[in-house]
Amino acid sequence: MEKTLIRIHPVSDPEAVYFLQVSWEKDVSSGFGIILTDGERAWTGTVSEAEISREAADMEMNREKYVEELKKALILGEESAGKYNFTVSVDEENAQCHFSYERNLRDGSFRLGSLKLQKVPCPADVVRELIGYCLDCLGGLQVKNEHLQKENERLFCDLSDVEKRLEKCVEAKEELEGDLYNRFVLVLNEKKMKIRNLQKLLNEAKESAVDTHCARDSIATTQMATEKENDYDGSTEEESENLIQSSLPSAPERRDSLLGSPDVIGTAPRRKRRQRTVNSAGTEAKIATYETEMLAKENTVVHQFHTLWRSVSSSEADLISPHRSHQASTPRM
Repeated sequence: MEKTLIRIHPVSDPEAVYFLQVSWEKDVSSGFGIILTDGERAWTGTVSEAEISREAADMEMNREKYVEELKKALILGEESAGKYNFTVSVDEENAQCHFSYERNLRDGSFRLGSLKLQKVPCPADVVRELIGYCLDCLGGLQVKNEHLQKENERLFCDLSDVEKRLEKCVEAKEELEGDLYNRFVLVLNEKKMKIRNLQKLLNEAKESAVDTHCARDSIATTQMATEKENDYDGSTEEESENLIQSSLPSAPERRDSLLGSPDVIGTAPRRKRRQRTVNSAGTEAKIATYETEMLAKENTVVHQFHTLWRSVSSSEADLISPHRSHQASTPRM
C-alpha cells in the first residue's frame, strides 16, 4: 500500500494546521482512504471507486482528468498550495467531520469532492502511526541520500580522470598540429621553389619564342629585301648587256680588241645570285629546326609546371586530412 502525508490549512481557519494522509492499493482511481488529524483529534474515511465515478459524472468531467485533479489536490500538497482549498467542519455531537476540497479558478472555484469522516476513538494510535510513517520516509530518504552521495563521489572521480585524459589529448593534439605544420611548411617551401624554377623556365621559353618570332619576321623582311635586290640586279644586268652590245665595235674591231686585252671573267653576278639563293634556303631550314626545338621545350616546361602544381595540391590535402580526422576523434566535454 502506498501512502502520502501532507499539511493543509483550512479556509475557515488559516492558522490551524491539519495533517492529511491518503493511502491507496494500486491507483487512486480504484479508491483511497483518508486520515485527518490536528494532533489531538483524528478522523478517518474512505472513497470508493464508484464514488469517484459518480463525482466525475456529476461534474461532467472526464474520469481520468478528474483523477488527475484529485492527485494534485490530495497528494501533491505544498506544490499545489493556493490552487486548491480545503474545508474542515467538525461535528462534536455526531463525532463526525465534514471534509471537502475544491479547485480555485480565476472567476471562482468548483468543488472536487466531499466526504464525512468518522472520529477515531484513540487519536494517539493515529498520531503514532503518522510519526512512524514519517520516520520510515526519513530513513528511506537518508539511505537514498547516502547512495546519491556515493554516486556523486564516483562521478567526481570519473570527472577528474576524464579531465586528465582530456589534458593529455589536448597536449597530443597540439604536438600533432605542430609536427604537421612543420612538415607542411617544409613541403610547401620545396614546392614553391620548384614552382618558381618552372615559372622561370616558362618565362625563358616564352622569351625565346618571342625572340624566335622576331627573328623569323626579320628573316622574312630580309628575304623580301633580297628578292627585291635580285630583281633589281637582273634588270641592271640586262640594261648593262644592252648598253655593252650597243657600245661594242664591229666584229673585226671587237676581235682585235679582245686579242689585245687581258683575260676577264664575267660570271661574277650570276655566281652571286646563286650563292644568295643557297644561303636563303639553308637559313630557312635552320629557323624551322630552331622553332621546333623551342616549341617542344616550352611544352615540356608547361607539362612539368602542371604536374608539380597537382602534386602540391595533393600534398596539402594529405597533410590536412589526418589533422581533421584527429580533431573529429578528439572527445569533447
